[in-house]
Amino acid sequence: MKELSYLNTYFLKYKSYLLLGLVFVILSTIFQILPAQLVRFALDLVAENLSTYKSFDNLELQDIFRDSINQSIVFYGILILVIALLRGVFLFLVRQTIIVMSRHIEYDLKNEIFAHYQSLPLSFYRKNNTGDLIARISEDVSKVRMYIGPAIMYGLNMIILALILLPVMFSISVKLTLYALIPLPILSLSIYFVNNIINKRAEEIQESLSDLSTYVQEAFSGIRVLKSFAREADSLKNFAKESDHYKKKSLQLTQVNAMFFPLIMSLIGLSTVLTVFIGGTEVINGRLSIGNIAEFILYVNLLTWPVTALGWVTSIIQRAAASQKRINEFLKTKNHIVSEHNIEKDIVGQVELKNVSFTYDDSGIEALKNISFTVNPGESIAIIGTTGSGKSTLANLIGRLLDPTEGDVFIDGINLKDYNPSKFRDQIGSVPQDVFLFSDTISNNVAFGLNDLNAEKTIEALKHADLYANVMEFPKQLETILGERGITLSGGQKQRLSIARALAKEPRLLILDDCLSAVDTKTENNILNSLKKIMANKTSIIISHRVSSAKLADKIIVLDNGHIIESGSYDDLMATDSNFKQLYDKQLVSREIEE
Repeated sequence: MKELSYLNTYFLKYKSYLLLGLVFVILSTIFQILPAQLVRFALDLVAENLSTYKSFDNLELQDIFRDSINQSIVFYGILILVIALLRGVFLFLVRQTIIVMSRHIEYDLKNEIFAHYQSLPLSFYRKNNTGDLIARISEDVSKVRMYIGPAIMYGLNMIILALILLPVMFSISVKLTLYALIPLPILSLSIYFVNNIINKRAEEIQESLSDLSTYVQEAFSGIRVLKSFAREADSLKNFAKESDHYKKKSLQLTQVNAMFFPLIMSLIGLSTVLTVFIGGTEVINGRLSIGNIAEFILYVNLLTWPVTALGWVTSIIQRAAASQKRINEFLKTKNHIVSEHNIEKDIVGQVELKNVSFTYDDSGIEALKNISFTVNPGESIAIIGTTGSGKSTLANLIGRLLDPTEGDVFIDGINLKDYNPSKFRDQIGSVPQDVFLFSDTISNNVAFGLNDLNAEKTIEALKHADLYANVMEFPKQLETILGERGITLSGGQKQRLSIARALAKEPRLLILDDCLSAVDTKTENNILNSLKKIMANKTSIIISHRVSSAKLADKIIVLDNGHIIESGSYDDLMATDSNFKQLYDKQLVSREIEE
């Protein structure tokens, strides 16, 4: 229960639901026990008056006596029906309190996890895969909810029923109670072990189904490659293999499930047989009545489900504890990207890096080494380098998605660590290397991150990104729905829409991280010329492996293996036999060959 103790704050928050649920469980349990006693009264009434009834044989008084007994039995029947209805009402209220509480806690816990996910730095997402993050906020939370709701509800029912019912049973007959209860602990242990086997095999089925689904998804996603290489037969063979594995796992679960109910019914039947046998002996000896036997049989049946649930509840608690442990591991992960002075001010746009170095914790790769440069407000700087030179790491440091291992980043002369991260990021426009678009309309993708963006501003941003003409060719134009990750658009169109999204914010600082790689030279020049105009009084950082992107920049920095190897203006670097000039010549020749 150590891991599950994290939920105590939620139990305190919803204590009214829990306390009311406890009251309703007690009341429903009382109304659950009362009908057995009424059955005893009714049977004893008949048994005790049977000889008297027979003694009035052939007399008119016999009919009167019979009607009197019948009226009493009908009264008991009506009373049992009323009690059953009242119990149903309280059972409804139990679910409306405890189960509703579990849904509230599930909602709060999911929101807490999601909010915590979003607060964590980029380094966290480098260490954890998306599937695991989703599993913890969905599957693991669902297992925890089973503990908060059904496990607590049935656990309370079991405890309260035992506390109320066992004293009643012992008060009637200690001997009969002990014999009637003999099979129940065995039943509980059996359910526990069988349920664990069922859970294990169910998880294996889920894993097998996941593998099967993944295989099908890959097969259909790569159907063009499959057909091109004429590998349909092999694909079908592999699918049959995965499907056969799933079938075997399903049959194994079916075999265990087939044992489940016979096991329960046999042990319940044993309790009933013992109750009838021992109870019959006690009736013969005059220590119990026939009504007591019927009452005990009903009591044994009442105890069967709670005792059966004991093993099930124990298994739920174990699984919930394991899931909560996984959730706690993430919730205990701290965000080191925090503000030291929480400064919230409008930035002008001066960017300065002093002796900045960065090493990735997970891989140990030193991406940047002693980087220093300054960009004044209104200037544009191009950072050029080959793949793996540290360009994207530099972009993440300026946007404060990462903190430098050594050195400092200054914005307007203030250390970036002193700014409120959200307030600072709200003033910058960032176009990442890996373009991500949402499955929404084009207009909503452009307006992402803004509370309100009118059509005029949307069109203006699309024109600056040289995408407006393409959008107007779509049947629904701005209201065109993009597929998953923007699959409706080409690679270049995705990049341009991502640029339009950043420009729509009218940022003081614009960071373009190799976001023009999928557009042609003409489109690239159009976008850069637009940027030159709209960013005249703002700061632009253009990161690219293509030297053509640096033409209009005021300054150029060339990175290689995390070091600055050259810096200067475009004309200065082109006038000498620089690495920049050599890279330009290579890319020019490569482009001519492609054309």
